[in-house]
Amino acid sequence: MLTNLKSDLRAVFERDPAATNLVEVFLTYAGFQAVVLHRLAHRLWRWRLPVLPRLISHLSRFLTGVEIHPGATIGRSFFIDHGMGVVIGETAEIGDHVTLFQGVTLGGTGKERGKRHPTLGHHVVVGAGAKILGGITIGDHVKVGANSVVLKSVPAHSTVVGIPGRVKRMEAGGEEEERMMDHANIPDPVSERLERLEAELARVRRQVGSSEHVPAPPGSGGSSNDG
Repeated sequence: MLTNLKSDLRAVFERDPAATNLVEVFLTYAGFQAVVLHRLAHRLWRWRLPVLPRLISHLSRFLTGVEIHPGATIGRSFFIDHGMGVVIGETAEIGDHVTLFQGVTLGGTGKERGKRHPTLGHHVVVGAGAKILGGITIGDHVKVGANSVVLKSVPAHSTVVGIPGRVKRMEAGGEEEERMMDHANIPDPVSERLERLEAELARVRRQVGSSEHVPAPPGSGGSSNDG
C-alpha cells in the first residue's frame, strides 16, 4: 500500500505541471486524496471488514467529489486530474500508469451480477466526461476521447472516440512512456463523416456536369431538312 501511494504521488508531479510541492498536493488535490482514501478502504475490504470500507468511500465522495467503490482494484501510479464527478464501480480493474480526467465513469450497464465493470490496461488515458460501461476490456496504451461512451472492448494502442465509442486510430506497439492525451489531435468522427459526404457530393456533381455536356450522337433527334 505504501509503495502504491508513493507511485501515486510521483504521478501527480509527472502529469500535472501545476503541482509545485508536497504540502499543496496533500491538502488541495482532491484526486490524490481520493486515491489515498481508496487504498485504505480497499485494504479493509480485502480483510472483509463490514461497513467501515463503505463508510470511508462515502466520506471520500463527500470530501473530494470522487466515488470509488472499495472493491475496485487499482494499480500503481494512478492519477485523477481534478477528479470531480469520477465514479469507479465495484468490479472495475485499473492497471498501472492510468490517468482519468474529471467526470469519468467506469460503470455497469444494468443489474447484472459478477464482473459488471470495465477492466483498464496499463498506460490508459480517459478524457473528461467519458463513460466506459460494462464488463469490457480496454487494452494497454489506449486513449479514450472526452465525452465518449465506450460499450465494447478496445484493442491495445488505440484511440477511441464518439457515442458509441469507435476505434479511430491504432498505433504501433511498443513500451512507450505514459503521455497525457493530446486533445487537439483527437479524431473527430462527425467531422470526418461530413468531409467524406462532401467529397462524395462533389464527385457526383462532376459526373452529372460532364454527362450534361456530352454531344448527342448523329441522327438521334436533330432538326430535319425534309420538306
